[in-house]
Order: sequence, then C-alpha cells, then structure tokens
Amino acid sequence: MLEGLFPLVPTAAGRGHHDARNLGIGLLNSLPLLAGLGALTALVALATERHGWGLLGAVHAPAWVETVGGLLLLDLWMYGWHVANHKVPLLWRFHRMHHSDNRLDASSAVRFHLGEVLLSFLLRLGVIALLGLTVRQVLLYELILLPVILLHHANLALPRPLEAMARWLLVTPDIHHVHHSRVPRETDSNYGSVLPWWDRIFRTFRMQTPEKLRYGLEGWDEERRQSLRGLLLTPFLPRERRDD
Repeated sequence: MLEGLFPLVPTAAGRGHHDARNLGIGLLNSLPLLAGLGALTALVALATERHGWGLLGAVHAPAWVETVGGLLLLDLWMYGWHVANHKVPLLWRFHRMHHSDNRLDASSAVRFHLGEVLLSFLLRLGVIALLGLTVRQVLLYELILLPVILLHHANLALPRPLEAMARWLLVTPDIHHVHHSRVPRETDSNYGSVLPWWDRIFRTFRMQTPEKLRYGLEGWDEERRQSLRGLLLTPFLPRERRDD
C-alpha cells in the first residue's frame, strides 16, 4: 500500500504478475528451511556456544559487547559474501537472477536463485563456527536483516529528512536501488545488507538520482528469461555482456 501511495520511481501497471512470480521464487527458497538447514544452523550455533569455538568464543567480554560484536561481524560477512557474488563468475551466474529484475519493489527482496540460497546457508555454518556466534546472535541478526532487506528493495520514497538521517544507520531504498541499476559501475556498488558503513569504509558507496536509474540487466528483459522456468535456468545460460 505504501509503495503505491509513495513510490520512489513511478511504475506502469502489471505489478500483480511481477510480484506473484517473485513470491513464487521466495516460496521455493523456503525449501532449505523445511529440509532442515535452519535447524542445522541452530545446532551449529549451539555447539559453537557450548564449546567456545571461534573468535568470539576466545573473547571474555560482557554479553552486550559480544552481542554487538557478533552482529557487526555477521553484517561484515554479508557484505563480503555479496561482493563475492558479483566478483566470482560462478557465484554471479546464480546471483544475476536477483539483478535481472527490471522492476524493483519489496517482492524483489525474496527473488534469489535456490542455488545461491543453498550456498549461502552452507557457508554460513562455517562462518558461525569461525566467528564463534551464538544462537541468540544469529537469530537477532536475522530478525533485523529481513525487514531491512524488504525496506531497501521497496519502491518506497521515504520523507527526505528521514531518508537523509536513516542512510547513516541503515541501507535505505535510495542506497540499495542504485545497486540494482543496469549500469555496471552502479551495480558494483552499495553491497551492504543492514549497515551502510562497510561500503563507505571499502569505498564501494555510490549515490544516484532515483529517476535516472534503469533496473535489471542488459539482455535479460525478454519474457522467456523472466518466466519462472527462465529464472531457474539463469545460471546455465550464457553470460551477459556488461558494458559501461
């Protein structure tokens, strides 16, 4: 409703078909959770906490310090993983399904290829053990991450004063929509998931006027590639040409 009332970028009619397709992909991506990967993640975190594994397990600090440290490390991992999805050709083959969406809204937040979701789940198990993260830290981060991802994909124009303040603490629509531009130098920027700080630290932060953005990837607008079948086959299709 808010996207309809206060759109960041005016869009044409036909959102229902677009959102239904993206939400269908999102339902497919729930299969790893149903198959037990969510429970496995919890078990690894419990074992890590019990045995004192990893970086935070070796640090004896107040609980709140360890919690804040765990959240920051998880968000830094998400930044690094996102960069890898753009720089490693094999990972990009899966991740480009997310970027081929030429109409951005909240439903785009769940449009990820199942292969990318599985890889992310499995790698996170090792990250949890290496960093020494607890179940509480992992769960708290997920509770923060999911609504922020929905927000920054949303085609929603926040009030300008709120947007200007919020972008120092959270990745906002104005920030993340630049990342979905089909201009490569803009696509390869603004990788942050929750905090915008990593992009500023590693010099990958970029802003652009929303009205100048064109979403998607060149050569991926045809319906055969935007259909459910086409989206699932995305990793196995030839690479797109990326012009500046």
